[in-house]
Amino acid sequence: MRWNLDPAHTSITFSVRHMMVATVRGSLNLKEGFAETDESGKPLRVEARLDARSIHTGVADRDNHLRSPDFLDAERYPEIVFRSEKITPLGEGRYRVEGELTIRDVTRPLVLEVETSGPIKDPWGNERLAAHFEGKLNRKDFGLTWNMVLETGGLLVGEEVRFSVDAELVAAREAVGG
Repeated sequence: MRWNLDPAHTSITFSVRHMMVATVRGSLNLKEGFAETDESGKPLRVEARLDARSIHTGVADRDNHLRSPDFLDAERYPEIVFRSEKITPLGEGRYRVEGELTIRDVTRPLVLEVETSGPIKDPWGNERLAAHFEGKLNRKDFGLTWNMVLETGGLLVGEEVRFSVDAELVAAREAVGG
């Protein structure tokens, strides 16, 4: 069965250390995505496309810098894409999802821990699932190497990016007619 990610009910957040003492948080918007499950509801495949131009941290200058060629280069590479390759059940609606993440045309392996709930029927008769994903990556692995050395020897921007996704998925309806 195919389930479409609902951009209006999906949040993608991230956090990065700043000057080695604080944490900066931000978000990205989902463009589109889907999951496929077998008859029992076990996920078989997941794919998501994020809008790199939507990055938002609450500070316009920082957001513009993150969209620039120093980081995401969002004009040249407007999408961040994740595609699963292997999904392992861990029990009680939890899964380990191994796949590939592409940022700026650089593709690297990524492992996510996922917790699912549902399905349920919404007030309009649609079947819905929910999933919570967590993971981390090293931004340098994707060519996001811009940084500044602080007077104390540390780095302005941390290399590890932690992220969390809360997603709602809606069962795809079969096409009616010819």
